[in-house]
Amino acid sequence: MFPGIGTVLNILTIVIGGTLGVFIGAKISEKLRNLITDVLGCVTIISAADALSAYWDPQLQQALPRGWVILIVVFSLLAGALIGSAIGIEDRLENFGTKLKVRFSKDGGSNFVEGFVSASLIFAIGPLAILGSISDGMGTGIDQLILKSTLDGFTSLAFAASLGWGVALSSIPVGIYQFAWTAIGLFLGAILANYQVLAMTAVGGILLVGIALRLLKLKQIAVGNLLPALALAPVLALVAHQFV
Repeated sequence: MFPGIGTVLNILTIVIGGTLGVFIGAKISEKLRNLITDVLGCVTIISAADALSAYWDPQLQQALPRGWVILIVVFSLLAGALIGSAIGIEDRLENFGTKLKVRFSKDGGSNFVEGFVSASLIFAIGPLAILGSISDGMGTGIDQLILKSTLDGFTSLAFAASLGWGVALSSIPVGIYQFAWTAIGLFLGAILANYQVLAMTAVGGILLVGIALRLLKLKQIAVGNLLPALALAPVLALVAHQFV
């Protein structure tokens, strides 16, 4: 496989889901769509467990002083939460999406434009798009993007049932956005030591737990505000490795 294969898969599922939605989406009940979302929430727990296994990886445990791995994870998340909340990442993403949607709806007013803009925002704006694309670029697996692709496929089917072909074409901006994050992952994979990658992966596992809880409607965690923790984890791991 090559870097970016996860995004290619994501693009295909959006196109296929959108195409099917135009023809058969109206036949899928809301009850079935909710059940599918619940199933995917459960599957996300498996993906989170896989990422969290990096916490116990011998390379990470041996690279840091005894007991410091948990501190790296905790401080990354706490500091990330403070930074993300201060910046208001989650609110900014939602507000940005709302403004774009309102603007295009006023100018265009058609189902095509509404479907294109709404679907683009839903598929691109979210922690899983960033987390999965970075993981893909770093070569640590595409399981997160496989999960996202499945979610997006069913979502595009449901959206296209009422909003038409614009939903399928939303795959274009989504692809550009995720390929950019994959490139960032390639860069990080080239400069980070393996134990730093493992620290980032472990923190990412916590974020996936938050996404699972949201999908299952158990707890609406502002996962977007935790995204800075992904950047802090390798930095704190380096500091602990070098100076503690």
